[in-house]
Amino acid sequence: MSKINITIIGGGTGLSVLSRGLKKYPVDISAIVSVADDGGSTGIIRDQIDMPAPGDIRNVMSALSEVEPMLEDLFTYRFKKDEISGHSLGNLMLAAMYDISGDFATAVSELSKILNVKGTVIPSTNVSPKLAARMIDDSIIIGESYIPKVKKEIKEMYLIPTNIAATPAAIDAIMDSDIIVLGPGSLFTSIIPNLLPKGIAKALRESNGIKVYVANLLEQPGETMGMSAYDHLLAIEKHIEASVIDYVILNERDVYSQMASTYKKRGVQIIKSERHKIIEHGVNVITDEELIIVDKEGVVRHNNEKLAEIIYDIVIDESRTLEYD
Repeated sequence: MSKINITIIGGGTGLSVLSRGLKKYPVDISAIVSVADDGGSTGIIRDQIDMPAPGDIRNVMSALSEVEPMLEDLFTYRFKKDEISGHSLGNLMLAAMYDISGDFATAVSELSKILNVKGTVIPSTNVSPKLAARMIDDSIIIGESYIPKVKKEIKEMYLIPTNIAATPAAIDAIMDSDIIVLGPGSLFTSIIPNLLPKGIAKALRESNGIKVYVANLLEQPGETMGMSAYDHLLAIEKHIEASVIDYVILNERDVYSQMASTYKKRGVQIIKSERHKIIEHGVNVITDEELIIVDKEGVVRHNNEKLAEIIYDIVIDESRTLEYD
């Protein structure tokens, strides 16, 4: 008997949300995480040590750890003294393990054992890349934290150097998966960066696993303003160089009146689904009224329990011939 193999791909807080939901199910989770972040504590550590970005990796490790929530408080604790001011303990621990091992993937693996992480956390590449975007006017903006600031339409994403290879474990996870989930997370700075290392797109084209895209709930200034869920889908498939997505999970509930004023001041809208275009594209659409949560402060987020339930149900429905623990 074997468990369902699920590979989740992304970065930022979105992948952490999904991880917390999925780890309650009888599944084997592999999380492929972006390492192109260059802001805050992560950016300083990258500059000083020349290592892949630890921030998103740290968040996913924390979410999948069996000692959460104590670990989350510890991992996100930021020092306020001298040279280590502003650094989170989790980033420093990853930096220390990298310094000891000399290999970032090994550092993540060894620290995962110490923290009793349920699943496998895999950096998308084992080196330190820079993220670049070609904008609508063909200008090139370099740096994950700088791309949204220019507030131009993004045409295409790159890694610098362009020949950076994917982590072998990331390729293996994709090829061995029953279901591969992209998102939730920032389209151009969390999800697509994972598709750019050499080997990832090819693996997604060749894998027999079910491919699912979890669409963001809200537009993001400087990245996806005015884009629908259908537009997101096309951007992902452009970078994979094939139409491989089987399902799009999206929100169609209008919660604009409940949203915090900070969203509205920036002109942020709920992402339109354009469901009919997605279906005409040959992709299944799944939505649920409980998929979106708005808290007392008006912060909008995915319901991790409902999202995990939907994903688990997809693979059970699609793979009835498999036996599961």
